[in-house]
Amino acid sequence: MTAAPTRTRTRGATTCEHELAALQREHGRPLFALMLRLSDGDRQRAEDLVQETFVRAWQHPEALSADYDSVRPWLLTVGRRLAIDARRARQARPAEVGDAVLENARVCADHAERSAAMLDVREAVKTLTPEHREVLVQVYFRGASVAEAAKALGIPPGTVKSRAYYALRALRRVLPGYASDLR
Repeated sequence: MTAAPTRTRTRGATTCEHELAALQREHGRPLFALMLRLSDGDRQRAEDLVQETFVRAWQHPEALSADYDSVRPWLLTVGRRLAIDARRARQARPAEVGDAVLENARVCADHAERSAAMLDVREAVKTLTPEHREVLVQVYFRGASVAEAAKALGIPPGTVKSRAYYALRALRRVLPGYASDLR
């Protein structure tokens, strides 16, 4: 835990240094235990919350001089509210991501890139023979199996496989930058 602020009382505006040190000795451990629990075991965050709680005590000497048996309930309440505010603030902003996670993240093409790629593929498909194009439309664009495409086109399944192979090979030549996407 950090040391208490070292300011002394000036015209009754803040708590004396020795009073704050006594507060920290008497209530610091229970306050830290609560903050640790509220910060899910994060010791650094708990220490920060304890320090901020004692700053609030330093700023509000009237709460410490009240006619209560103990100031601990006030300190615990202030600490709990600070922890709740800190949690809400963390949840309000997106989670931070480390560099290692970003390096392994899959790069997704944006809408414009996908649209451009789609146009390139359409133009490349137009360069195929009608027979090759029919097979690709059935198998890749409509999602038909080889048997379903053979039945729809009225040709043997082996011919569907052969035409699909040669059609993809032709597309790879026309679209060299997309070759890995067509396999």
